[in-house]
Amino acid sequence: MKKTIGSFLALIGLSGGTYYYAREIEPGLLDINRNNIISDKISPAFNNFKIVQFSDTHIGFHYTLEQFNKLVTQINALNPDLIVFTGDLVDKPHNYHWSNNLTIALRKLEAPHGKYWIYGNHDHGGYGTEIIQDVMEAADFKLLKNSHSIIDKDNEQIVLAGIDDVMLGQPDLNTALHLADQDLFTILLAHEPDFADTAANFPIDIQLSGHSHGGQVRFPLIGHLYTPAYAEKYVEGKYTFSNQRLSLYVNRGIGTTRLPYRFLCKPEIHVFTLKRT
Repeated sequence: MKKTIGSFLALIGLSGGTYYYAREIEPGLLDINRNNIISDKISPAFNNFKIVQFSDTHIGFHYTLEQFNKLVTQINALNPDLIVFTGDLVDKPHNYHWSNNLTIALRKLEAPHGKYWIYGNHDHGGYGTEIIQDVMEAADFKLLKNSHSIIDKDNEQIVLAGIDDVMLGQPDLNTALHLADQDLFTILLAHEPDFADTAANFPIDIQLSGHSHGGQVRFPLIGHLYTPAYAEKYVEGKYTFSNQRLSLYVNRGIGTTRLPYRFLCKPEIHVFTLKRT
């Protein structure tokens, strides 16, 4: 019922004065969403450590390489210590006109403690699995596919883990955390946010996700009209789990998919600053 009414309102509203804004203006705006992550598990060496997350660029579907180059400049201006990408690089890998220019743009992103990424459903879809892996590897991004890395600073560590895409991959969190020290502050990258219900049963402190696009089109009182599978429960922003230590952050992403509109749901990147209590 909500989707039916919302779709009708979208048809009426976006056919009027808001259509130009939703198609041409808001998709080009950018929110920089800043969050402090506070924990006594964060060692002194990682106090004020800055992580930038971007997600769901969907390059090729009303989001151009020129726009992405501008995003690269904006991310670098934040001086991140670590950069993470949580999936869906291009919208349709089998139709995208691949060139070295995308690799060059990705390579320009700079972070002294590394650049990491995970698969999204669009990355696996359209025969893109190997192509996108080659592009990201050439751009110095490290893939976390049911695996983890130890981020080291001044002989102290945090754990950064990632799983394969839930929809089209083979996610395995047990494998991703195999031999990881449970006493270390642990971050999980998972494209689909609803995976947090599973992650909450593991020794994970924060999960960073995308996939939902925040719904892309939102209306007052009604909220979002539609989100894809595995982004139906957790749509945008921060969620906490009362009986577990996990906090989930859902990124609205950069690009659009299915429909080239954003309304009351601006694109965003997340900036997380680790703080030791």
